[in-house]
Amino acid sequence: MTASPNKLIGSAGTTGDAATRLPLFSRLSNEVARLAGKPVTFALCCLTIIVWAATGPLFHYSDTWQLIINTGTTIITFLMVFLIQNTQNRDGAALQAKLDELIRATQDARNELVGIERESEAKVEKLREEIVSEAATERGR
Repeated sequence: MTASPNKLIGSAGTTGDAATRLPLFSRLSNEVARLAGKPVTFALCCLTIIVWAATGPLFHYSDTWQLIINTGTTIITFLMVFLIQNTQNRDGAALQAKLDELIRATQDARNELVGIERESEAKVEKLREEIVSEAATERGR
């Protein structure tokens, strides 16, 4: 089922209905990635570190005091890796689909480049070198 052309497209390029159709994990990872990238999130993290450091003398720099920040940051980092990777994977796949469509729709484009991201690194490098060589030849004309 395709979106009708008269539906309002959001800033992320999705229709309003598409966001509600995403699985729960995808919606969660989108929201976490969006919030993690905000300046206020960075400021809150810095404030947390400052408060933690300031309480050091109060807790006599105990092992428990150190364990709190170490455990907290480790858990958050561990979870963020998977949430952000999920978002990146979907964004990358969407970008590739858009590029593939541009290649397909452009008359002089080489259609064999569609789906190249699934090829081996050696094949991608060989094609890249061919394209660079062709571009240099065309510039020399």
